[in-house]
Amino acid sequence: MESPPRDGQVSAEATGSTLVSRTTKLPDRTARAFLVGRDAPRVYWSSPYGPELAGSGTAARITADGPDRFDAVRDGAQNLFSNLGYDGPELARPRLFGGFAFHDQHRASAPWVGFPGAQFVLPQTQLIRADGETWLTVSARDESPEVVEDVLATVRDELVANSDPEFTDPPGVVGTEPTTSREEWAEQVEAAVRKIEDDDLQKVVLAQALAVDLDGETAVPDVLERLGESYPDCFRFFFEPTADAGFFGATPERLATLRGQTVEADGLAGSVGRGETPEEDAELEHSLLDSEKIAHEHELVVDAIRDQLSPLTGADGLRIADRRVRKLANIQHLWTPIEADLESSDHVLSIVEALHPTPAVGGLPPEDALRAIRDTETFDRGWYAAPVGWFDADGDGTFAVGIRSGVAADERVTLFAGNGIVADSDPDEEYEEVQLKYRPILDELER
Repeated sequence: MESPPRDGQVSAEATGSTLVSRTTKLPDRTARAFLVGRDAPRVYWSSPYGPELAGSGTAARITADGPDRFDAVRDGAQNLFSNLGYDGPELARPRLFGGFAFHDQHRASAPWVGFPGAQFVLPQTQLIRADGETWLTVSARDESPEVVEDVLATVRDELVANSDPEFTDPPGVVGTEPTTSREEWAEQVEAAVRKIEDDDLQKVVLAQALAVDLDGETAVPDVLERLGESYPDCFRFFFEPTADAGFFGATPERLATLRGQTVEADGLAGSVGRGETPEEDAELEHSLLDSEKIAHEHELVVDAIRDQLSPLTGADGLRIADRRVRKLANIQHLWTPIEADLESSDHVLSIVEALHPTPAVGGLPPEDALRAIRDTETFDRGWYAAPVGWFDADGDGTFAVGIRSGVAADERVTLFAGNGIVADSDPDEEYEEVQLKYRPILDELER
């Protein structure tokens, strides 16, 4: 039923191409059970605010590169969904899953094999879990409803008959290799601070990569399940376009959700660790709230999101909540929830393009910060710190920022982490904070 994807093209662009989707309710089945044993492409998404989603196979694929990749994906999706035949509940509607590269001039190289400037997949089979219900949706292009319904029945019977597979043991870590030594990092941070002192920058986010060699391949669905137990308040994602590599993570930072004409976004910047006792944890929390450096860094992010959303809203359409602390298992962040009411209907990709990259992962001024990142970092960011998520035929959807993440390929996982550099940043403190951000995934590979 599938046709092979064509790079640089929209799989549904042929004149008269139709997309047929059918759905059925299932006894409860975990997304992990659905993903294990299935071939690429595979996708997964879980949000603290919405449904858990998983998919495999290709009904359609949209690929784009360059500065116009947001427009290209949006146009391709409009073409794809313009001839959609679907009769089912809104929850189980077909969705496109994927993401974008951080830089608009991205060219795929290891470990980002198979990851272009942007790619979205509409799965042939999609599992949706929410509100105590589980739904299976099957989609295909230029097939009769009867054929799609037959495939739906076959996949449903397979899922119902099979029990959840046993968890695999973590592969174990054989060795690690950082892209940036402590000494090199100190030089990078000191150079960034000089640019800030010279008024060339207000802030820049510098990142590192850590190559982790394993004693066996990684079962990413198992890692995601365990990350969900440790970090239930994070967005978990997995995008595996080919069998060569899969991008996955558990990120605390939502970029944007669009429902109708309401946008929700998170201002998330500034962090400290967690204490070993309640007293120590409270002391660290107070240090986070009282730090002028962290407050300045955080306000830069909130102000930028306000400025980026304001042109899309009316005078009273923007609501910024009070700053608060968001606690995760190994780290706590300053967090400001933001909502906006759009003046007219729009597509979530328009919001995503307006917000990416936020100062939490890029810097200020944006173009100067991006130039500094390109000139300083010695590795390919790929899709790290870029938008990853999903959207539907109405243009509604949710995107997170692809941090606390890694790329799994064979017996190696490459992890990524970064920190915001401002005028009074200390290289040693920033280095230690970056290492802390590797821990969520690294812990799941080691134990």
